[in-house]
Formats: sequence, C-alpha cells, structure tokens
Amino acid sequence: MMIKRWIKRTLFGLLGAGALLGGFAAFAHGRHGWHPMNEQDAVAMQARMVDKVAQKLDLDANQKARLAVLGDRLREQRTALMGAPGTDPRTEVQSLIAGPTFDRTKASLMVETKVSAVNAKSPAVITALADFYDSLRPEQQTKVREMMARHQHHRG
Repeated sequence: MMIKRWIKRTLFGLLGAGALLGGFAAFAHGRHGWHPMNEQDAVAMQARMVDKVAQKLDLDANQKARLAVLGDRLREQRTALMGAPGTDPRTEVQSLIAGPTFDRTKASLMVETKVSAVNAKSPAVITALADFYDSLRPEQQTKVREMMARHQHHRG
C-alpha cells in the first residue's frame, strides 16, 4: 500500500523533530558532546511536548490521551530506527569502516533493518496520527495546518 506523500513527509518530519528535540534535551541537561538520551529523559521530554501541544491546541483529556499514544508510537519507531536509548548509533556506523574495506554486507543489513522497522511501525504511527487528528475540532485542525505551514516556511 502506497503512503501518500504528505503522510510520508509528516512522519519523517515528526521523526526528525523528535531526534532534534532529543538533541536539544540532551544539551539542556548540561551534557557536552553527543550523548544518547536515556528512556527516563525520553519519557519526560515526551510528557513536556504533549503538555506544550495540548496547551497550544487547547486539547481536552481524550485528545491529550490520543496525542500521548501518538508520542508513544513515534518513540517506538524512533527506537526501532536508532536503537534502544543508551546505545550509540555512531558505533554501529563506525564498525562498517573498522577493517581495511567497507563492510557492504553489514551496511546492507543495517539499511534493511531500518527499512523493516519503518515498514513494521508505520501502520501504528499512521493509526495514532489519524486517531489524534480526527479527534480534533475543526478550529484545532486549522491550527495544526497553520503550524505545519509555518514550520515548512522556516525550513526554507
């Protein structure tokens, strides 16, 4: 089944935003250099983001719960893509060039694993995103579209 282009962009945008926010959260904790976020930090950051979005969109309890489920699904997909919290994806990439030649077989397996993770987790993410969006009132949906349009212009 083909995923519509805007859904793909939204999913990758959300994943990228999650990774970016994870980096900001790690930096805000006073860490120097790149350090993976642990599960406790990821859960706390997700709770802050849910609260922030809930406040901006004036969400009711049901909508906030659906947003939290979406956050859980996105974090699960990010974990499947990046590895468990506390692991360093750079080490995995560095292992490809540890020997005298590039390990093409391992690189192909790594890519296949990541693609499989996206394929396996995407239906749950799409369902959670659809459930959340469909629970929004028309004025909230308009706000979401406006926020996305604003963020699209900021990316250039």
